Amino acid sequence: MEMRRFMSWTDEDFPSSVVSMALATRTDRRPSMTRTLWDSSVGKKTIMAVSGLVMLGYLVVHMLGNLKIFFGSDEFNHYAHWLRTLGEPFLHYEWALWIVRVVLVAAVVLHAVSAYQLSRRDLRARPTAYVHRKARSSYATRTMRYGGVILALFIVWHILDLTTGTVHSGGFQSGHPYQNVLDTFSTWYGNVIYIVAVLALGLHVQHGFWSAAQTLGVGSATRDRVLKTLANVLAVVLTAGFVSVPVAVMTGVVS
Repeated sequence: MEMRRFMSWTDEDFPSSVVSMALATRTDRRPSMTRTLWDSSVGKKTIMAVSGLVMLGYLVVHMLGNLKIFFGSDEFNHYAHWLRTLGEPFLHYEWALWIVRVVLVAAVVLHAVSAYQLSRRDLRARPTAYVHRKARSSYATRTMRYGGVILALFIVWHILDLTTGTVHSGGFQSGHPYQNVLDTFSTWYGNVIYIVAVLALGLHVQHGFWSAAQTLGVGSATRDRVLKTLANVLAVVLTAGFVSVPVAVMTGVVS
């Protein structure tokens, strides 16, 4: 009897609090860990740090590869061909290269989006300027945002110039990167674009490496000096390594 009576109840027979609780149980779900990480400022800074280190590792390898141009066209072209056959026969032709490209694109997008959203969040939290000026920060710190924009534009130009050949000066020769590099750095604008971007990169690395170490908890009062020194060394080495190529072409060392 009691069971039949319970089963015959309608929604109107239930107290509103019971109905609300049932609805809340069905609809109120905790956000996923990934979403929680992405929505938090700490999470975005962590994503920026990790993606930045991924790109930094690529830049070191890319710079070392670029320096092969000083060993002649055969060495440089062979290195470019090797990149496309990396992983064979387990991987097909250019698969490894495309995997690297996908990882780099993901790192660049995550880094840029996180930086933009953190910047917007900071502006919303501080809509008016400080009454008292903050302590003077380094030049690299103050130009991080503009340097990021310069680098983003440069990446697009660099791909269109030496990967697809869309904006390449002269006749782009697929499979002949040595000659393509000479063509690019034989023009004044190719040198200006490249050198300005590399200088922005050096400043970005100088501040970004130390900042990433702080975000990931590596920094400390005793390690700050070492980390800042390492950041300066990385910035100088990368800047000098990348700039040496256009300078060598302009001066005739590489021809």
